[in-house]
Amino acid sequence: MARNTDSIKHTIIVAVILCVVCSIIVSTAAVVLRPAQKANKAIDFKRNILAAAGMLDVSKEAKSVNEQFSIVETKVVDLRTGKYTDAVSNIEIYDQRKAAKDTSMSQKLSSDEDIAGLSRRENYSKVFLVKNASGLDKLILPIRGYGLWSTLKGFVALESDLNTVVGLGYYEHGETPGLGGEVDNPKWKSLWSGKKVYSDNGDVALTVIKGKVTSTTRQAEHKVDGLSGATLTSNGVDNMIKFWLGKNGFAPYLNNLKKGGA
Repeated sequence: MARNTDSIKHTIIVAVILCVVCSIIVSTAAVVLRPAQKANKAIDFKRNILAAAGMLDVSKEAKSVNEQFSIVETKVVDLRTGKYTDAVSNIEIYDQRKAAKDTSMSQKLSSDEDIAGLSRRENYSKVFLVKNASGLDKLILPIRGYGLWSTLKGFVALESDLNTVVGLGYYEHGETPGLGGEVDNPKWKSLWSGKKVYSDNGDVALTVIKGKVTSTTRQAEHKVDGLSGATLTSNGVDNMIKFWLGKNGFAPYLNNLKKGGA
């Protein structure tokens, strides 16, 4: 007697079996690919650090990203004291964004302090140093802050004087393509090179202005063009620069570093 393969019961059984098989395949693939995904994410993180510092070689003859990154030294700074710390046992896996959500590893920011829209700031931050025969060559600092639609995450690189910008770049954001998304535009990023962070009295003077910097702009060495049509994203970049290079961010560390006491 032939089986009725057009019955509702048979259709449901086939559908369930297909769902189970597909679930097993997807779950297995996720587990198998997870190590490769983590490795690729780590490489991309290093690539963005190198790019912010103007050190990424993408030529055909270039070394691997891991080889290029071998000259970068990673340390952890206690943002409360501005000094290096060994409080983080495993630097490689330390996630400071997760730490910022942990009340035991972060501090709440007041409304006046929280210009970057972070809510809480982690106690410990990674910093990335490039040295040469004379000592410090470049310093790359992680920054993040809220724009229009998203939290922008990236790096700002400074020269050995700890005041001159080498470069700035973002590796993660959700801003509008063609508007706030222009933070990825190489032309706009190139405007940051050579700009000065601090005024003579030590305040963060680096500012993203509305409009363009011209030959007649006063204190042009401290100013960068705003993003056309993206005022809120521009304000977000400006605020995170002022926060992370200010007293609640890396300023205590930079001051200690200048004095040789970090």
